[in-house]
Order: sequence, then C-alpha cells, then structure tokens
Amino acid sequence: MRVLRRLAAPSRPFARPVVAIGNFDGVHLGHRAIVERARALAISLAGEVVAFTFHPHPVARLAPERAPAQVLSLAGRLRGLAALDVAGVVVAHFTRAFSCIEAGAFVEDVLVGGLGVAGVVVGHDLRYGHDRMGNAATMVEAGRARGFAVEVVEPILVGGERVSSSAVREALETGQVERAARLLGRPHRVRGRVRQGDRRGAGLGFPTANLLPRGGMLPPDGVYAVSATVDGGALEFPAVANLGTNPTFGGVARRLEVHLLDFSGDLYGRSLEVGFARRLRGEQRFGSVEDLVAQIGADVSAARACFAEGEPRP
Repeated sequence: MRVLRRLAAPSRPFARPVVAIGNFDGVHLGHRAIVERARALAISLAGEVVAFTFHPHPVARLAPERAPAQVLSLAGRLRGLAALDVAGVVVAHFTRAFSCIEAGAFVEDVLVGGLGVAGVVVGHDLRYGHDRMGNAATMVEAGRARGFAVEVVEPILVGGERVSSSAVREALETGQVERAARLLGRPHRVRGRVRQGDRRGAGLGFPTANLLPRGGMLPPDGVYAVSATVDGGALEFPAVANLGTNPTFGGVARRLEVHLLDFSGDLYGRSLEVGFARRLRGEQRFGSVEDLVAQIGADVSAARACFAEGEPRP
C-alpha cells in the first residue's frame, strides 16, 4: 500500500483512482462499506482504490477544546486501511490553510488535478471545503460536471444502531467493548511494546506483560477478556488484561497488564497487540493477596468461557 502525504499536480500517482473519502477513525463497518463500494466501482472503471483521509482530525486543528478522542492513531488507521487491500492512502495534512480551500477548489485542484480521479465514493454525511460548504450532493454535481463517477453510501445499521465513529467512541468510553466490536466489525485493538514491570504477577502465579499502548482509545479501568498477538504473528492467545493503577499494591501509574493464558516465553521488548473482547469487572482493591489471587483465577476462568462461546477475535 502506497501512502502519500502530499500531492504535486499533475503527478497522477495512481492509475484511474476511485477515491474513498473519509476520516476513517476506527475503520468501522461504515468505513468498510465505503471502501468496498469504491472497490466495486474501481473494478467497473478498470481503476484502483485509494483512500483519502485527514490528519489531524479537523476539529483538533480548528477547535482543539472540542476535539474528540481518536479511536485509532494514524498508524492504526493506516493498518486498518491496509487490511482492506487499498492500493494507496492519501493523508492530507489538515491545517488552517487547508481548511480555507473552497469546496470547488478541493475538487478541481486535489481530486481532479492532483489525483486524476475516475470516481469518488463518500458517506452520506460528507462535509468538505471552507466552512464545510461541500457535501455529498455537491460532490455528485461536481462529478457530473467534471466527468468522474460519484457514489454515496447511506448509513450502515447494526442491530438497529447507526454505525459511526462517535458511537464507537461512546461505547469505548463507557466500557461497552462488545458493542464497540459490533460497530467496528472486530474487537477494538491497541498495541505497544512490552516493558519491564514489577514482576509481581509471576510471583502470584499469573505472569503479565506490562504494556504501554501507543495511541488510540482505551476503555475505562477494569479487567477484560482480551486476545493477544505477539510481534504481529498469526497466532492469537486468549488472555486477561487489567487496565488501571493496581490499587491493591498502592499503584499510581495507569498501565495495561496482560496475562496470556496459553503462552510461555519471554515477552520483554516484544510488540503486543491486544483486542478487547469483553469487560469482566471493574478494577478493585483487595484486602489480601490471597483474595486477589482467587479473583484472578476466577477472571481467567471467565475469559476462557468467553472465548469458548465463540467471542469475536481480532
């Protein structure tokens, strides 16, 4: 997958691109529907699929105090789009100057002049250009005038709920990781490198990988059934994760500690990707180490039962 962070007209970096436009935060089922519609259109036009996204989030640039939390980091978005087998991604650096580009100029200079689009696929709620004057209807009109195909994807519903990045954020913020997984089409994932911890888990009989996730949202503190993938490998391991400060031992720093159920080996310094399958309970402070060990054993059993039920895995 080719990633472009700037366009120099008339470079035309892709062959007859069909461009899927969106923020793609989360790369949820709605985003996937846009990319798949672009793929079908690209096949009919003998072109290739290109995603067009923005970084940072426009609200983060224009009104930082109102900026939403990002479900995924930019690197996470790019990984998600790569998994959808797009030919390329254009990452537009969203600045105040970029926000002042008129809607018509965006079409003419960026889509037509810079990319040479054969087609464009957008969500029904698209807004683009200065003061958000461009929308799905104006994009359709522009396509007719400039000779490129335009298709608009209507809202995607899952269990009667409209899929959106804001719905995913709300689900994660409230610990509803199963709901988030339904909207995403997969469990929400975070990744990071395993670092040196207190080694307390091993002494309790439950060794943990101490993870400092890089970017992306984390759910509230608590204990979760998760799956874990080591170094981007093909194998997933059922696991239990504790997210929080470890109050039983007077902890202060928030961290993610993951106990892989069917893994043996040294994880220090290795990359770990964690997918949140189910919230098991909130974080607790226990009166004794024995009570904590008993509860961890119950958490392990609950996590095994979760995956035995066929819980979605990343």
